[in-house]
Amino acid sequence: MYIVAIAWLYVTLLMGLAERSFVSGVLTFVFYGLAPLMLVLWLFGGPRRKRARAAREAVADTAGVSDATAGAVTDAEPAVDDAAGDVAADRVPDAADPERP
Repeated sequence: MYIVAIAWLYVTLLMGLAERSFVSGVLTFVFYGLAPLMLVLWLFGGPRRKRARAAREAVADTAGVSDATAGAVTDAEPAVDDAAGDVAADRVPDAADPERP
């Protein structure tokens, strides 16, 4: 599929070079070649993105991260440490540090 995309860009580049002015050549290349090609590649890339997302979810499921656990972690609002103004939600107490609560 990429060979067709490269060929189309080549054709539209030559069309842009054949225009009378530089501005019309650039506009021809962008609006007749580059923009439509990007849209077509994005539309036809949907199934590939869907398969990749499913593969990532399968890896996450086998790693023991469930959707409920992931949602609970991401939906939680971070606690703010009043003294420093830092976000304290990402801090995990270390078992070796007795000073930390």
